[in-house]
Amino acid sequence: MEFLKLILVFVHVLGAAAIFGGWLANFKTPTVSVWQWYGALVQLVTGLALVGIAEAGTDPVNHAKIGVKLVIAIVIAVAAFIGRKKIKAGEEVSTGIAHAVGGMAFINIAVATLWS
Repeated sequence: MEFLKLILVFVHVLGAAAIFGGWLANFKTPTVSVWQWYGALVQLVTGLALVGIAEAGTDPVNHAKIGVKLVIAIVIAVAAFIGRKKIKAGEEVSTGIAHAVGGMAFINIAVATLWS
C-alpha cells in the first residue's frame, strides 16, 4: 500500500506541475493549455485516491485542509474546463479564467505545503 501511495503522490505532483507550469509558460498571453486541463483532472483523481488511502489506513487526516484543497481543486478543474471549451469553440480565453487556473493552483500548492 505504501508503494501505491508514493506513486499517487508522484503523479499528484506532476499534475500540479502541469497546471502551474502551463500558467507560467503562458503568462504574457494567458490561455488554458490542454496540459493544464489534464493536470486538473489528475490532481482531482489522485487527491481523492490519496485521501481514500489515508482514511482506510492509519494516517491521520486533516479534514478541514482536505475540504479546502478539494474546493480549490474543483474551482481549478471548472476554470480549466471552461478555458478548454472556449478554445475548442475558437473563442479567446479571458485573462481571468486563465489566471484563475494557475493562481488557484499556486494557492493549492501553498495550502498543501504550508498547512500542517
